[in-house]
Amino acid sequence: MSAVLDHHAGHDDHAHDHPHGWRRWLYATNHKDIGTLYLWFAFAMLISGGVLALTIRAELMQPGLQYVQPELFNQLTTMHGLIMVFGAIMPAFVGFANWQIPLMIGASDMAFARMNNFSFWLMPPAALLLVGSFFAPGGATAAGWTLYAPLSVQMGVGMDMAIFAVHILGASSIMGSINIITTILNMRAPGMTLMKMPLFVWTWLITAYLLIAVMPVLAGAITMLLTDRHFGTSFFNAAGGGDPVMYQHIFWFFGHPEVYIMILPAFGIVSEIIPTFARKRLFGYSSMVYATASIAILSFIVWAHHMFTTGMPVTGQLFFMYATMLIAVPTGVKIFNWVATMWRGSMTFETPMLFAIGFIFVFTMGGLTGIILSVAPLDIQLHDTYYVVAHFHYVLVAGSLFALFAGTYYWLPKWTGHMYDESIGKLHFWASLITFNITFFPMHFLGLAGMPRRYADYPMQFADFNFIASIGAFGFGLSQLIFLYAILKCIKGGKPATAQVWENAEGLEWTVPSPAPFHTFETPPTVR
Repeated sequence: MSAVLDHHAGHDDHAHDHPHGWRRWLYATNHKDIGTLYLWFAFAMLISGGVLALTIRAELMQPGLQYVQPELFNQLTTMHGLIMVFGAIMPAFVGFANWQIPLMIGASDMAFARMNNFSFWLMPPAALLLVGSFFAPGGATAAGWTLYAPLSVQMGVGMDMAIFAVHILGASSIMGSINIITTILNMRAPGMTLMKMPLFVWTWLITAYLLIAVMPVLAGAITMLLTDRHFGTSFFNAAGGGDPVMYQHIFWFFGHPEVYIMILPAFGIVSEIIPTFARKRLFGYSSMVYATASIAILSFIVWAHHMFTTGMPVTGQLFFMYATMLIAVPTGVKIFNWVATMWRGSMTFETPMLFAIGFIFVFTMGGLTGIILSVAPLDIQLHDTYYVVAHFHYVLVAGSLFALFAGTYYWLPKWTGHMYDESIGKLHFWASLITFNITFFPMHFLGLAGMPRRYADYPMQFADFNFIASIGAFGFGLSQLIFLYAILKCIKGGKPATAQVWENAEGLEWTVPSPAPFHTFETPPTVR
């Protein structure tokens, strides 16, 4: 989207308009402050979820029980999943949405500023409930992050805390989504038609609709769990005539669109970064928009591919198998367009571009293992093995997380007014990429050899690959401290950033000074 501006309007920073100190953050209604809160919250949750992951990998480094009992091990795997999905990845993308969407569409702020504040401040208490459930009698929930019945019907009070936390986080997501949709549809700068919007804004518009569609489904599923646990219903309790498999259907009807909720904004970030450093317009803009919409629509009809082993009729298996393969088509369109954008461009390899290319490379590998898992006879063999763990970490870590890193380095100069240290950024990239693959690539072989997931112990034949994966995991965890150092160093100081941080970057956010003033676009710019 080429933005020709008539004027640089309303950039004066009214320092006296906003409170300082703790009041500034507690009562924040400015989209930039709330975006910052989301991003720091997500990073804190990423670290805490990472600590749980490293405890899991320490236990699995060698056969036999080392550090934790199997009961605690299952609590760790469950809470790691819940914290990473609901506490780290999703809030991080909402933080990007808060920071960038008003800047990208020329709006002065989000549509509902106080609701924006409320939707953030729901998250810390929910996170405390979730993490605090470890200290409840009987410990945290150990039913897997999917909270499958019948296990989740039988757990202790930690399970109720998890249900309550997920409810609160879901309410926060719905409010955030209403805010994002209203902002995008009603507050774009004059002249910015829908098909002139930056792709990041498009991907978030579609993601927000997905969230509003599926969050109530999850709320319904966990409410039914709650009534099964405390009010004598038997939705999922087989002893009372209920059906545990029904829980899986309801959960995955939420859970599959959820997977795309966590990757579509990543596609948007990568679609902003690659044209900038390839110094070319994005190849096939409209096909990217249609591909994003197609992925969102198709995500609603593939949920039972997580359930090939539940005794589904062959007709059902065939439907879900072909529907799942079909989703690979719009995803392939996106990857083709990114590669075509880079083709014969004058590429340079700054840190955001490295993470974007790393994203394409490793995300494509995760996508291909997903196609393998979509084939029902193969999936029946690989279901609940480490092959599945490898697959979704390739998509979620090397997908969502690498895109978040890319976006952070890309917009950090705009947020802080300082350039980050390029050599530290590159060190972070190479350390992350190499240790990530050392961690998760061996898991494909473990899964093919039949090692089941969520087990605290394993026989000797899996020892070597598990040892390699554990070493890689600790390396990957330490690499994120480089990221923290890069950010803190950039906030403290560094080379001052210009308004147009990257010479070839297009879009309205590059027309405001760096750091972006507290109030921007008080008079909307005109896009021609």
